[in-house]
Amino acid sequence: MSVELHECSKGVWRAPGARIVDRTGRRRLPIGDDGFTSAAAVSVLVDKTALIADVLDSNYKATLFCRPRRFGKTLNMTMMKAFFEAVPAGVADPSLFEGTEVWEMGGGAYREHFAAYPVIYLSMRTAKGDTWKQTYEALKDVLAAEFDRHAYVLESDAVAAYDWDAVMGIITGSASESDYAGSLLYLARLLRAYHGRPVVLLVDEYDAPVMAGYSGPNGGYYREVVTFLKRLLTGPLKDGGEVLAFACLTGVQRISKESIFSDLNNLVVSTPLSTDSDERFGFTDTETAALIAYMGYDDPKYMVEARRWYDGYRFGAADVYNPWSVLNYVNYGCIADVYWGNTSGNSVLADLVRDADESMLAKVYSLLSSSGTLLAPLDLGVVFPDIGVRSDALWSMLYLAGYLTTEDTGLPNNTRIQRRMRIPNAEVSELYRNEVVERFARGAGGRDSLAAFHEALVSCDAVTVRAELRRILRDSASYHDITSERSVHMLILGLCFGISGFADPVSNREVGDGRPDIQLVPQATPFFEGSRPLVTIELKYMRGADEGDLKRLAQEALRQIDDRRYDAGALPERASSRVRWGIACSGKHVAVAAETVPRV
Repeated sequence: MSVELHECSKGVWRAPGARIVDRTGRRRLPIGDDGFTSAAAVSVLVDKTALIADVLDSNYKATLFCRPRRFGKTLNMTMMKAFFEAVPAGVADPSLFEGTEVWEMGGGAYREHFAAYPVIYLSMRTAKGDTWKQTYEALKDVLAAEFDRHAYVLESDAVAAYDWDAVMGIITGSASESDYAGSLLYLARLLRAYHGRPVVLLVDEYDAPVMAGYSGPNGGYYREVVTFLKRLLTGPLKDGGEVLAFACLTGVQRISKESIFSDLNNLVVSTPLSTDSDERFGFTDTETAALIAYMGYDDPKYMVEARRWYDGYRFGAADVYNPWSVLNYVNYGCIADVYWGNTSGNSVLADLVRDADESMLAKVYSLLSSSGTLLAPLDLGVVFPDIGVRSDALWSMLYLAGYLTTEDTGLPNNTRIQRRMRIPNAEVSELYRNEVVERFARGAGGRDSLAAFHEALVSCDAVTVRAELRRILRDSASYHDITSERSVHMLILGLCFGISGFADPVSNREVGDGRPDIQLVPQATPFFEGSRPLVTIELKYMRGADEGDLKRLAQEALRQIDDRRYDAGALPERASSRVRWGIACSGKHVAVAAETVPRV
């Protein structure tokens, strides 16, 4: 994609469908800086200010934006704070917004809202701990800091002595839990009285304490944190009346079925299924192309790589890229790598793969296959305890967390629709792959043992392969119940992920005169550019078989590969030879047969 950028005002560059803001011209990316005021002053930003217009045009008093982590939620929230917040004394400086989309939309109609409201801003991303006591103390600190930021209200002659005492109680930490739970509505009333204007409430990552409460040790403190947040948040959202102008909240998970928001009828929830504000979180294709071009990477190959690795999400009607990954991709000279996965927070995916049974593993393997999809309903109001009860709840959690996406975004509130879900891109595929390898590395006795098994499989070392499989079946509790050929298949397939010089293992794909159980196709991979054999594996299982039976079955499986011409076609370019394996199991007992067929 060829992009032509034109400077439309000082520090704002424009291309069709995109604006790039760089006030200093230094081409410095805001890696690790999600505060709008500091980032907009010295860094390159993709203009997302139209979100401000979306919020002002909404018919709802409150909006909850649910998007995956690192998709620009905090930057957008601090952007709204910088735009809306009235300066207690003096005149606000509009320079950070001049030339941006919101500044010019509607002929400048939205400028009247600049610096027009007192703002309460809370970030709850650090308000979490291992116990409710720790989390409550962290929530107290967050609330105390915001009260302290607005302590200027105490200078008003209209503030009574009891108000002064109450504010100082919150700031110093001496107030009761009930006082803290009601403190947001109280602060909103004080600000409304001081400024004579309604208040804007912004709450970033509201669900961080809830997620910590659900996953905490010793059963967590889920109910305690939900009870506290219900009163804290629904106080101003439900009872704010003329005190509240509007509110915006962000989070990863939508916890609308919880008692937190159960009493609200003025809250709209924007999820990745929603068309409202669908382009405001994440970068569009044109925005990504404009950013890459502005940073000096004009070769089309850079956009091709960016699309493969970081594109693929569908939010509403918009196709978007992971913005965190794109920024890092550009920052590191347009070298594709896993950037999003290294920012922590992969526990939902890790738990899925670690605890998956055969059926769930089969779905994960299917997702990792070429054009792999799964059909499942999405209930984006999922309750956290449902994860252990409802099989479909986990897919909803993975979807909201950004590990799955779908083009089937219609009727977002219908929880019965079977939606086709897929892994968004190469980066997220790599995260799944890493978790699969980690699971089977544990079963194999560690990464070194798994690597030894891989090399034995590729080099046709039957003695080592049999020994490793016997040890895995004997020592790993995860594989004690090998009771069918499907069980064997799931085990061997998982062990075959992550082999250097190969693509992901292919399972039951039609070739020759049938469907071989597993094939490993040579492919250039990082740190390996040489040739590898085409590996074909056929599996057998017999309940109660003795050693002689297993040896016979392994040989039968090996002959089947040749008889049905599973590897008889033209070899891939990088294939050095054909390696064939027949593997037979019965419980924890295994026999193998192998042969190498040279390339001719």
